[in-house]
Amino acid sequence: MPQTVRVGSKRPTPRALRPFASGQYRLLVLALTASLLSAGAWIVAVAWQVIELGGTPVDLSIVAVGASVGLVLAVLIGGVVADRVPQRRILLAVEATRAAVFTIAGVLALTGMIEVWHLAVLSFGLGVADGFFYPAYSAWLPALLPEDQLLAANGVEGMLRPAAANAAGPALASLLIAAQAPWLAFLVVAGLQVVALVGLGVMRTTPLQRDLDADHPIRQMVSDLRDGFGYLLRTRWLIATLAFSIVLVLVVVGPLEVLIPFAVRDQAGGGAGEFALVLAAFGLGGAAGSLLVASFRLPRRYLTLMILAWGFGCIPFAVIGLTSQLWVMIVATFIVGFMFDAAQVVWGTLLQRRVPRAMLGRVSSLDFFVSLALMPLSMALAGPVGEWLGLAPAFLIAGLVPPVLAVLTLAFARLGRDELEHPLDDRTMDAGPTTGAEAAAGLASPVDEPHRPAARDHGDS
Repeated sequence: MPQTVRVGSKRPTPRALRPFASGQYRLLVLALTASLLSAGAWIVAVAWQVIELGGTPVDLSIVAVGASVGLVLAVLIGGVVADRVPQRRILLAVEATRAAVFTIAGVLALTGMIEVWHLAVLSFGLGVADGFFYPAYSAWLPALLPEDQLLAANGVEGMLRPAAANAAGPALASLLIAAQAPWLAFLVVAGLQVVALVGLGVMRTTPLQRDLDADHPIRQMVSDLRDGFGYLLRTRWLIATLAFSIVLVLVVVGPLEVLIPFAVRDQAGGGAGEFALVLAAFGLGGAAGSLLVASFRLPRRYLTLMILAWGFGCIPFAVIGLTSQLWVMIVATFIVGFMFDAAQVVWGTLLQRRVPRAMLGRVSSLDFFVSLALMPLSMALAGPVGEWLGLAPAFLIAGLVPPVLAVLTLAFARLGRDELEHPLDDRTMDAGPTTGAEAAAGLASPVDEPHRPAARDHGDS
């Protein structure tokens, strides 16, 4: 049964719901939900806009590459900024940028002026915005909630992201496209961004978790980035996981983002609605996996289970390229989403528990930069590989390479030994939540000290 605690009453509160006691967190969830709905609707709308323009998998690869290049180019700067600028202000700027991009896409599509290169440029802008969003969100969450609620909060975010971005958002877009055209979906999601802006606008700005030097800003940013890289390179569990992730992304993301729409169309004879169903299955699976992890304590073998879930969770990809049945594709993507997002919740909590608070923005950005560095290449290769080799071989590679990679990573990096030496068991926190002041001060936070290569996890941060 899921673990529960007593928070301010005699009735036990499920672990996954504990963060909602905070009004600030509820506002953040409102903004996040609106933003994720927009992102999910964009995925379907832009894919079908490319298809309506007579585009091929290569054209959709070009659009997808635009977003991934923008993310990779911006995320390092975004991490430095997240440790130097109040994160609420960053998120406000990000959501305003996304609203502008969706509006421009809608106007261009409505007037019949839109072309594939427009979509690629707009996707690049969204990628840049995402590069600032992820580090700021990751760095802000520990300032809003006590440490023992971070796993639950990451589980809620992990549930919302697939449910909204992969299920509700695509379903909304498919309905709007069926009723009119992709331009309507673009304009509606621009309106959703207003909800995100309002939610963030009424939240309070929290102070930074560090003291800034009086040095020149450019030199400070370079020094910050160098410190972040140094911490990454000397922290074995971190560099090993990111090395695994970078190859995983190369093998998996391209087929997931680029080839599934064409598998739905060419193998199952489906359209935008069927594509939305496949994405919805991925999202619902992710939501289920995230909620399950959020309802329990952080697993004792957190690194082992996380790596194996990512690796063996890819096996259903091999089935997608071999079937002409839509329901099989739906089941396969549900399983992939479940395993991926369950592992992602553990990973997000692991960063927030073991990385020093003052460096969390930079490490989060390095996480995205290193693990996604080959995402543009994966996007660019997916279309040509799908055309030259066929969809079946492309999905077979995506399904069978990651499990082997996961086993090799655990063996060579000795991650099992690391997780035993650095337990993150929060049983002692079940007596009551840490106060906000204690969380902000980082008291009793098990982190890896940035100045010691083999620091213990139970010293003060």
